[in-house]
Amino acid sequence: MFLARVTGSVVATQKVASMTGQKLLIVEPYRIDDKSRDRLVPTGRTFVVVDTLGAGIDEMVLICQGSSARLTPETDKLPIDAVVIGLVDTVDLRGQVVYSTRSDG
Repeated sequence: MFLARVTGSVVATQKVASMTGQKLLIVEPYRIDDKSRDRLVPTGRTFVVVDTLGAGIDEMVLICQGSSARLTPETDKLPIDAVVIGLVDTVDLRGQVVYSTRSDG
C-alpha cells in the first residue's frame, strides 16, 4: 500500500466489458521527504487506478497495487493493477500531522 494524491481522471469509452462502469483516476504517489523527514512530497510519477470509493481531485488516497488490487469484492476478476482502497483523513509523522482533510490540520 502507499499514499497518492488524485490529480485527474480518465474516460475510456471503448474498453473490455468487465471494465464498464469503473471510475478511472490518475494518481501521483507521495513519499516521506528524504531530507527533512517531516513532510510528504510527490514522487513525480503518475498512473491510473480504479476507484470504487468515490475519491475526488486533490484527495489523498491509499492505493493497493499488483495482484492484490484484484482482492477486493468490487475488483474481483477485473483486469486491473491498481485500486483505491482508502480515503485518507490524516497522516501523522513522528507526532506531527503532515496531511489532514480538515482545514485546521
